[in-house]
Amino acid sequence: MTIPTVQFLFDFGSPNAYLCHKVIPRIEKRKSIRFDYLPVLLGGLFKLANNRSPMQAFADIPSKMAYERLEMKRFITAHKLTQFKMNPFFPVNTLVIMRGAVAAQRLSCMPAYVDAVYSAMWEQGLNMAEPVVIGQVLKAAQLDAERLMLEAQQPDVKDGLLASTQSAFDRGAFGSPTFFVGSEMFFGKDRLGQVELEIARVAAV
Repeated sequence: MTIPTVQFLFDFGSPNAYLCHKVIPRIEKRKSIRFDYLPVLLGGLFKLANNRSPMQAFADIPSKMAYERLEMKRFITAHKLTQFKMNPFFPVNTLVIMRGAVAAQRLSCMPAYVDAVYSAMWEQGLNMAEPVVIGQVLKAAQLDAERLMLEAQQPDVKDGLLASTQSAFDRGAFGSPTFFVGSEMFFGKDRLGQVELEIARVAAV
């Protein structure tokens, strides 16, 4: 049995990445596997890939935007993600919290950090571009807010986020949520079924 490497390229600013984050544990349990969370800066990735957010790309196509909302509602209903609500400050500048994710990775508190920030963004509707709010959220989650935010400002952490974003682009990524099962790339929350199938295929080899 081969245990595949599964990566989840995420930015807290993507509501679809949040929805994936809530479903991933169920796949992990079914497949006895762990997803590796890889922070990327979505704005930087968009620039590298000459991409835009759906809100910008389809702004002049009302029927497309209406369908995107319908598709999201269906996903939320299917997976019973009743805590989700659209952030009133969307789009949120996620530079600080994404640097914080890299810092949390290095300080071995990534799962708790990710849970706390995703909850603040897409369940509590907080403005996670504000340092004071970020600090309050991290303290409420019993994380060392001061240490995390100090670490997030270190040059090697900033460079680490830039490097992971560049690497994602070099591998073909153009947005978030993106998944890699080995070298196979899958984009979007609606590809989670394909991700699970690929995990099973590789594991059977």
